[in-house]
Amino acid sequence: MSIPHTILAIAFLSALAGCAMTRVAWLLLRPPLSPLQNFLHIAATLLTRIQWRAELPAWPVPAGQGVVIISNHRSSVDPFFLQVLTRRVTHWMVAREYFENIAFGWFLRAVEAIPTNRGGIDTAATKQAMRFAQQGDIVGMFPEGRINMTDDVLLPGRPGAAMVALRAQVPILPCYIEGSPYDAVPWSPFFMRARVKIRFGAPIHLSADDRSDAVNERDSEIAKRLMVDCLREICRLGSRPDFEPRLAGRRWKPSQ
Repeated sequence: MSIPHTILAIAFLSALAGCAMTRVAWLLLRPPLSPLQNFLHIAATLLTRIQWRAELPAWPVPAGQGVVIISNHRSSVDPFFLQVLTRRVTHWMVAREYFENIAFGWFLRAVEAIPTNRGGIDTAATKQAMRFAQQGDIVGMFPEGRINMTDDVLLPGRPGAAMVALRAQVPILPCYIEGSPYDAVPWSPFFMRARVKIRFGAPIHLSADDRSDAVNERDSEIAKRLMVDCLREICRLGSRPDFEPRLAGRRWKPSQ
């Protein structure tokens, strides 16, 4: 006796549903991310690929290599593009006040961001970033310290990222993000279309002299020199090699 077509159709659809559920479970449970982090990674991938049509290059750092990634900062969603590329937890240094925000706090804790004081030196945040980098993780930092809404390719930068790289003895990876969407408020990019391009420079490795001098308590001056070189590379990646970057002075204050 032949099997009714209805039963065959139900069996076929059940098999498809089972395959889909298996695929979803695999996506959510695959290491090295937690299920929640995998879910957020999938959502970020859809946004960057469809909503913001991002052109994403290959990630240039070997697996297990600690690195400090630095970039220009034009939008609240800039970290999304780099997180999608790495598919590893990237520990972004984020202003502490955002962790206290009901809308953003849970998200920042889920992605293991590092809370930091934007208004001055935050020793605890710097040490935490160093530990992550030393154990082979990725630390993300925006040297400008705020979203750049001016016509300049870069705002004056601070040397914190170079200091972390010096003390953790890991390379710095400069990056330029072009076309990132933003319209005055943090959630605006989710309602905007864009066409984003990501460019990486070569990882900047510390010289033997830098490592030696850092041990001899010259970290601050070395970090400043190294950061200016990194900012120049970001300008070059942004097709503005003529722009001369500057370091922020002692009176630097974060925007509201």
